[in-house]
Amino acid sequence: MAAALLTLTGLSVVGLAASFVIALAADASADVARHVLVGVFATMLNLLAHSLMMFYLIGKGKAVREAVTEGGLDGDYVRQVSALRAPVFARATIAMALTMTAAVIGASVDVRVLPPWPHGLLAGLAIASNLAALASEVVALAGSARVVDDVNKRLSDVHG
Repeated sequence: MAAALLTLTGLSVVGLAASFVIALAADASADVARHVLVGVFATMLNLLAHSLMMFYLIGKGKAVREAVTEGGLDGDYVRQVSALRAPVFARATIAMALTMTAAVIGASVDVRVLPPWPHGLLAGLAIASNLAALASEVVALAGSARVVDDVNKRLSDVHG
């Protein structure tokens, strides 16, 4: 599941970057249409990916908490998982907010209410923040997997 979530998030970031590059190279209305198509799809995929990642990490934390409680384990496993997921929640929320804002501003550019530069600036910030969120998701998934492995080992030693 973790690999699928990372793949989904990575593909969405690649899509956002591709949309950005298409816009920079656009010289015809077909290029703009391609930019909008790729951008809208990548934005929806991005919002889904980060949301699923957050729910997955919430579930992982709950599973660790239940295992520690039911197994009577001592240790700070629940705190470790919470500490690992905290940066993901903050960074993914910022990334999603910037991505949605860039999309909304992009619609305003399309109907010529705003000039293109605010949309381009927000899009660049959205891509950068998505890369930061993706990096924190990798760290959180790897760290929580280590915690789960440790809890499982301790449980098998206790009940084993």
